[in-house]
Amino acid sequence: MRNLRTYLLIFLLFPLILFAEDGSKLWLRFPDSQNGISAAKIISKGKNLTLDIAKKELTTYWQGQIVELRTEKSLHYLKDGYRIYSTPEKIVISAGKQTGLLYGVYHILRLQQTKSDISHLNITEKPSYDVRILNHWDNLDGSVERGYAGKSLWKWDDLPNKLSPRYEEYARANASIGINSVVFNNVNASPNMLRTDYLQKVKVLADIFRPYGIRVYLSVNFSSPKVLGGLENSDPLNKEVHKWWKDKAAEIYKLIPDFGGFLVKANSEGQPGPQDYGRTHADGANMMADVLKPFGGIVMWRAFVYSPSKEDRAKQAYLEFLPLDGKFRDNVIVQIKNGPIDFQPREPFNPLFGALKKTSEMAEFQITQEYLGFSNHLVFLAPLFKETLESDTYADGKGSTVAKITDGSLRNTKITAIAGVANIGEDTNWTGNIFAQANWYAFGRLAWNHELSSEKIADEWIKMTFTNQQEFVNPVKDMMLSSRETTVDYMMPLGLHHIFAFDHHYGPEPWGDIPGGRPDWMPVYYHKADENGLGFDRTETGSNAVSQYFPPLNAIFGNIETCPENLLLWFHHVPWTYKMKDGKTLWEEISFKYDSGVKNVRAYQKTWDKMEPYVDAERFRQIQSKLKVQSKDAVWWKDACLLYFQTFSKMPIPYEIERPVHELDDLKKIKLDLKHHN
Repeated sequence: MRNLRTYLLIFLLFPLILFAEDGSKLWLRFPDSQNGISAAKIISKGKNLTLDIAKKELTTYWQGQIVELRTEKSLHYLKDGYRIYSTPEKIVISAGKQTGLLYGVYHILRLQQTKSDISHLNITEKPSYDVRILNHWDNLDGSVERGYAGKSLWKWDDLPNKLSPRYEEYARANASIGINSVVFNNVNASPNMLRTDYLQKVKVLADIFRPYGIRVYLSVNFSSPKVLGGLENSDPLNKEVHKWWKDKAAEIYKLIPDFGGFLVKANSEGQPGPQDYGRTHADGANMMADVLKPFGGIVMWRAFVYSPSKEDRAKQAYLEFLPLDGKFRDNVIVQIKNGPIDFQPREPFNPLFGALKKTSEMAEFQITQEYLGFSNHLVFLAPLFKETLESDTYADGKGSTVAKITDGSLRNTKITAIAGVANIGEDTNWTGNIFAQANWYAFGRLAWNHELSSEKIADEWIKMTFTNQQEFVNPVKDMMLSSRETTVDYMMPLGLHHIFAFDHHYGPEPWGDIPGGRPDWMPVYYHKADENGLGFDRTETGSNAVSQYFPPLNAIFGNIETCPENLLLWFHHVPWTYKMKDGKTLWEEISFKYDSGVKNVRAYQKTWDKMEPYVDAERFRQIQSKLKVQSKDAVWWKDACLLYFQTFSKMPIPYEIERPVHELDDLKKIKLDLKHHN
């Protein structure tokens, strides 16, 4: 009898287990076709793996009229793009190549899923960038630098013989939003990545990804010829070194004919590079570019460089790369972080954008939330990405936005690209937080079309991930769209930056100043708090970082009266009593900003609790729990920063805002045992 009851219980629970909403489906929660559309309703010619995937997606999920998939040579100018149009009898998806058809299929499935009007379609899509790439900072031991969703997806010890089903699921998710490239390994690269046994593992992954239109790239260690090849050095002008790279490139392309190329971090944060031998970044990049050129490969050379120096860290990449403008091969593209410091919650755009007039440039964003509460905080990053892309550099006159500089529309470039540092791990929900999936989605959609609005992207993601019910969509969308600004308010308002706890970057530590430590790794280097005021003077009388921006920005940023207030403390050391535009003093303004951030997160908690009727229990509880952590962290940030800065301002915390609940001495004792490889 007991066994019978057990079997009955299992039988009753099985549907719940089978259909549990654990977040693993991401935004691809397409409803299966009610009747199972027959193959006869899909019209297509030819056969290959990509076309097979496109037809399978339609067969399984499409619930509309007949779809014709048509390749047309005349549409090659669209690159990965496509046309979609309706006739009375059918919907036609046409493209220059099969990957375009696959992207077109995902487009109409997205329209169906978001309940958009599909009666009179007339759509032409062409991607903003040729290379739309995820940079994984995954290590060969399975750890992930700045990863907050478990260990690496890539099971190198199991490869090439044992394949995880998640490899294809990952490829499908990327293809659905137009991501077409991936770097498997950390920019702090192990030379072992180029060993033959690892290249054979990479080949297997490349074979899985290829039908989804995804090319693979590798981060490479500049010292590989010496470490792996046993050469005397890795000097890029050494003929033996050049030959080693040439032979390695030939080996790679024999295994992976469509291999994309190399991503390189060199002479930055202790990584080896050409400067070790008295050579330039151009010397190193060009040597690699020359060996990849015959195969159509490219080099993405990171501009994230800084060294112990009396020079303002924010200026160093510009100073190092500007003299090299025009000296790089045409298959080298310089990969530039969105801001001049390091993926801060808010930075001005990197002044290198547009300054390199004869060199291809690409933007690098961070999808993983290294400086934004890891996977604990809800921070929708589309507004941050858009803020950079829409920033006007004035490099070629008014309207020279970062987007137009990098997408090739203002300058002729051989190849255009955009990169995002991935937030993906082996967690069931992929990203550690359901809402963090939206940042992977947002990066892909903006890489495909940087003119999309944050609101449009949030609307799509919510409807695809949860429900189309407006009672859910609208309040959750409001939450998402305000979340980045909320986070800036409770962490580092008004242009404050890099005042995180040392090393792991979780939580506040504005007092941080380790004796003997590098100044540019310490929060006090960045906020410069003293009895007179707060902020980093980057005007002509300070570090003069403003001079790296084109007119009129240099003058706008350099004048305390015209500098945007959300960047005020980035560019100016501001007196505590300075009157802001709303009449408050700086001290009052910063106090109210911190308080506003806390209040907004609490409002998110209330909003989310009201959403319980519209969402499954498992994801509801996951997000509810994360918001509790975020709310506690917001108070932690507010109290730590206001109590610490008050020791300099000597001014009372405005009585209208909530009183601190911590003591400063207690906050200073907090030491979290967090590693890079969470």
